[in-house]
Order: sequence, then C-alpha cells, then structure tokens
Amino acid sequence: MIELLLVDDEPYVTESLARTIPWAEIGVKQVHQAASGAEALQIMEQQAIDIMVTDISMPGMTGLQLIEAVSEKWPNIRSILLTGYSDFQYAKKAIQLQAFDYILKPVSDDEFIKSVSSAIESLKDEWEAHDRYHLLLYNRKADYSVLRANLMHELLLGRVLSERTLAIKLKEYEISFQPDAEAAMLLIQLGKHYAAMDHHSVSLMEYAIGNIAEELFKEQFHVWFCKAPHDCLILLVELKPAVQQELEQMANYEAARQQILKAVIANFRISVSNYLKGEISLIVTEWFTFPEGMTAAYRSGLSSMYLAAHDESSSVLFLDDRQHQETISIKSLECLYRPPTLIHLLESKQWDTARQKIADVFRDMENARFSSEHLYEVFLSITNAFMYIAHKSGQFISKIDQYALDPLLTQSIIVSFDKLKDWAFDMLDKLQKELSESDQNTKSYIIKQVHELVGNHSGHELSVKTIADHVYLHPVYLSKIYKAETGEGLGDYIIRMRMERALYLLKNTNKKIYEITSELGYQNPQYFSKMFKKHYNMTPNEFRDG
Repeated sequence: MIELLLVDDEPYVTESLARTIPWAEIGVKQVHQAASGAEALQIMEQQAIDIMVTDISMPGMTGLQLIEAVSEKWPNIRSILLTGYSDFQYAKKAIQLQAFDYILKPVSDDEFIKSVSSAIESLKDEWEAHDRYHLLLYNRKADYSVLRANLMHELLLGRVLSERTLAIKLKEYEISFQPDAEAAMLLIQLGKHYAAMDHHSVSLMEYAIGNIAEELFKEQFHVWFCKAPHDCLILLVELKPAVQQELEQMANYEAARQQILKAVIANFRISVSNYLKGEISLIVTEWFTFPEGMTAAYRSGLSSMYLAAHDESSSVLFLDDRQHQETISIKSLECLYRPPTLIHLLESKQWDTARQKIADVFRDMENARFSSEHLYEVFLSITNAFMYIAHKSGQFISKIDQYALDPLLTQSIIVSFDKLKDWAFDMLDKLQKELSESDQNTKSYIIKQVHELVGNHSGHELSVKTIADHVYLHPVYLSKIYKAETGEGLGDYIIRMRMERALYLLKNTNKKIYEITSELGYQNPQYFSKMFKKHYNMTPNEFRDG
C-alpha cells in the first residue's frame, strides 16, 4: 500500500485534503502532513514515503528546493506540485526537476485524485518492472547451474575451446577461474548411507554437499562444483590470488599448498558427516594447468576411483605421488590423442574416419606392450568421446545401450583387448544409428525450445547468442538449423516477436515509449522506433495516435 506526504505551510490545506480525499479507495494506506520543507525531510527519514504533494511557495525551503532535495536522496518518490497561476513559470522548472505532475490551485478533488492515481500507477509499473528484473536475475542464476555444468562436462570430456570462447563463457557464467592458473580436481562419491535413498533424495544430498563445499573452500579457493558425466561429483578448486601470492613467498610452496588443501578437505568430510549423517570418499588429483589439464586429470581420477578399492576408513586418496605425474609415453596411445581427436570426428559426424581412428588405436596397441591401465585409459577416452556427443545430441549412453556402462560389463571389457575392441566398434555403430535416426527429431526439439524461450515474457530480452547458450549449440549452427527448418532467420524471428509484443503493449497499455523500449530489450528508443517503422511502416507514436 502507498504512503503519501502532504506539505504546505498553511495547515488547513493539508488538513482539508487529508479529510476529504477517499484515500483508501485509490490505494493510499497512510497520509502524513508537514508544514515546512524541513519537517517533510524529517518525516521522510522516518517513514517509507512513496508520493509527496507539496506547495511551491513556502518560507524557508521552497517547494522547488524540496523537490530537488528529495529527488537526490529518494529518486523513486513521485513528487506532485501544488501551484497558483502566478507560479506557473516555477511549475515548469519543477517539471525539469522531474516532478511527476503539478496541480493548479484552487485544488479540484477530481483533478487531485486523477494526479495521485497516475502517480500510483507509475509506481506500480516501476515495481512490476523491478520484480520482473529480479525474477529474470533469479532465472538467470538458476540457468547458470545448468550452463556451468554443461561447460564443465565439455572440458572434462575433452572439448577444446578457444581462449576467447572460454574467457567469454567464464565471465558470462560468473566462474572466477583464471586460464593457465593451477587447479586441482576432487572426484566425490557418496558412501553406503546414501545407497538406500531415492533419486530425489540423492539429488538433494548432492546439492547440499556442493553448498557445504563452496562454503568451506571459498575463503582460500575459487570453487566450481557440479555432477560429473560419470557417477560422481566434481569439485574444481583454484587458489585465490591473494593466497597464491602469500604461499609463493614460502620456500616450500607446493607442500604448503597441499597442506591447506588437505586441511579444508578434512573439515569438508567432517561437515558432511555431521550435517548429512553420511560419509563421502574423494579422489584428489595432482595440480594441473586450467583448463588444458582437466581431461587428463579427470581420466586419471576416474581410473583411480574405479581401480583402487579404498574403504570408508581411508576414503581420501591423493594422486600426488611423483610416479603418477610421470607421463608414460608409448606409441600405442599416441594415435588416441593425435588430432583430429575422436570427439572432433564424432561432433562433425565423420563416422567412417572415427571408425578408422579407433581401428588405428587398436592396431598400434597390438604392436606394442600394453598394461591393464592402458586398456582402461583407452576405454575412458573412447567412453568420454561417446558420452560427450550423445549428451550434446540430447541422448544418454544408457538409452542407446543399457549395458554400455554397466559396472559388471565394464569389469570384463577392460581386462580383455578383444572385448574392448569389439565393444568400441559396437558402441560406435549403435551411436551412429541412433543419432542419425534422431537427428531430425533433435532439430525439431531444438526449434521447439527456441520458440518456448522467445515466447516467454523474458524471451524478448534474448539474443541469438543467449538462446544458443540455452540449447548448448554454437550460434552459427543454431541459426543454420533454424533457417533450414523454418525458412526464417533466427534473428528475424526474434525481431518479429519483439515487434508483435510492441504492438500489443502500444495497443493495450498506457506505457510510455521508453518503457516499452526497455521492456523489449532495446537500449535506445530512437532505434526501437526505427525498427518498428521498418516493420509496420509507421512509428510507435503514429500507431498509438491512429
């Protein structure tokens, strides 16, 4: 409800207005009165005033001086000026000071009510716009968790992004990590206590674990938490610059850094146990350069998590042994990582070339010595590529083949060269068949997502780039799909929807042109008018006047 302040050095004026106007009917909750500008400012310090009605001619501080003081300190208050005919030039000055309206004396109740009602509507419109803005921010924050997880998955599974693209995404998603800085990765698995929980309860526990981690690590580390593509949680940590600089002054920098990390991890496990009444196990990778080392660190962590059966009593494993950091370079694995990578070939739908690359990897392995760890490394690399392209196409590997990542089946695959080879080619064939058949359905689903995004009220503030981020596609590729499927450019569609929304707002609301301009996501009313005229052969004002 609205609170209003009447200011006049003649008390009978404010008393009369306070008694005769039906304030409750027009939405005013409380009416305050002041006999001077100084008293008015004192009341505003103590009360949440929304509208001020002031006389222009007052001793001491004039109405103009009061309006100027109020607009500087409380810019959202609507000021209405009471003025006589002889003060009309002053009234024009008040308008320049952004007074909402002026009313000529003697005051007509109808005119007064009309002016105050307009001010109330203006405030409500502003509040609604404020609420929409904060709702948009809330939705944006909610979207960030999805976008951050998607970016994390791309980097974990081997997607290489240009420095510029990565920098843009890190900034847009409010991720504080610095490229080329050193980071460590924590792979977190839930203990036996969580096994009996349903999917929803487990999701809540995972969310809680992420919150606990971010709270405990944030003092010394930048953190990035999400659910990993495989069955675990990922926490990426990077020392904050101030902590980094402090440690670099020490002779034993690496040992001190590891000590800090171990201390926070110990506190993290205790907090999870105390608050969630369950244990977690962690694999902590070596420190690596972000983001180049993420894929290798993730693969190393997964391998250790899968092959090392550590129990609850020793459920933190640090992969900082020097022998883990020595790269074992054998010819059999060179082909696996040599460009073009398997992910690139699958992403560009070069199925035959991808099949040849896998064949080359196994051919080279046959001609060299390999261990069970090398078999598992090949399995993880190929699985990561398959999983990445499946997820990007809106599919799950388990839907393509329910036994693809079955733990028992995986055990038998990674101990046999022939079984691993047969599995790789079989999965590639299934992946090609499934994605080729669903390609058209996927495109239709993408078009539906685009229409839903643009159709939402906040959709009028979207661009091709932000839509592309929502559907996890490159803007150029998304535009190409949309044009091919609909015959209309995506940018043209967004503009057309904005113009249709503009037409509705002009016809059905009393909003000013600049308010409509802002609501539709344009910064400049002149540019909006130009776009509107180009679309409808008339300006917004001409349409409204007609």
